[in-house]
Amino acid sequence: MKTDIAPNTLTRRFAPFAWWFQGAGAAVWLAMTMLAAPAAAQAPLAASAGVSAVDDRGRTLRLARVPQRIVSLLPSLTETVCALQHCASLVAVDRYSNHPVQVQSLAKVGGGLDPQIESIVALRPDLVLVAGSTRAAERLEALGLVVAVFEPQTHADVRHTLLQVGALLGERERAQSLWSGIEAGLQVASGLVPAHAKGVRVYIEVNQGPYGAGDASFIGETLRSLGARNILGPELGPFPKVNPEHVVRSDPDLIMGAAADLAALRQRPGWAGLRAVRESRLCGFTPAQSDTIVRPGPRLAEGARLMARCLQTLPGSKS
Repeated sequence: MKTDIAPNTLTRRFAPFAWWFQGAGAAVWLAMTMLAAPAAAQAPLAASAGVSAVDDRGRTLRLARVPQRIVSLLPSLTETVCALQHCASLVAVDRYSNHPVQVQSLAKVGGGLDPQIESIVALRPDLVLVAGSTRAAERLEALGLVVAVFEPQTHADVRHTLLQVGALLGERERAQSLWSGIEAGLQVASGLVPAHAKGVRVYIEVNQGPYGAGDASFIGETLRSLGARNILGPELGPFPKVNPEHVVRSDPDLIMGAAADLAALRQRPGWAGLRAVRESRLCGFTPAQSDTIVRPGPRLAEGARLMARCLQTLPGSKS
């Protein structure tokens, strides 16, 4: 599974956390010039009033107008911009941003750990969105660019990021409405989980390291909201590298992860004897589904529904 967790720590699969990005270069001047016009044409009327927001560094950013040329270096931030109806303002994204489909044709300018600084500057963005784990912020600011740093790690962080990016885009009301929809969606997802699945012990693998989604992560928070228990306690951190023996000792009732990874679980020492493996209590997600689950952004409730449907597959008795 990919994550939005910058080297949140992991590799490409872990990528939605920001460090997994690399990308194409900037041999796209003509294409970017063509993108600039429609973005400007769609700028909200609020542009003339100026906009401001507070990023994760506690810095207040003030812009004279709503940004019309945006570079995003984190998939969840790319999705946030598009959910706020400003996809047309994006001129480049990181290599792992692939949703919605409109962003797939944009220039790729590396990622959180290896941003293509010259390519970004050449695109003349009026706003660059980056993860807190990147080293790009100071370099880009030194070159005169406006940089907003956001790296949501919890549900509360997702709300903060959505509202603050919404403020920068002149979309405060839309952002609040989106968050209200996410909260409602999380409640709906919780209601999908049958009573017999409440309290089941779950292991969620996000990378073959193996790395898991701990109770302290936003994925762990989603799991708790569904009434399930995480075998990776909060003391292990959000996305710990897992000792395989810990999983064997915990013997989870259910395992979630990327379908391609789960297919090889039986080959790990001791894992063939896990109850979840023996009884095929495995939920393997497609790459697209994995992206939805591991990106802390506007599709948070969709990820919760995928996890809830997995819990629905459990037999009526945990014994």
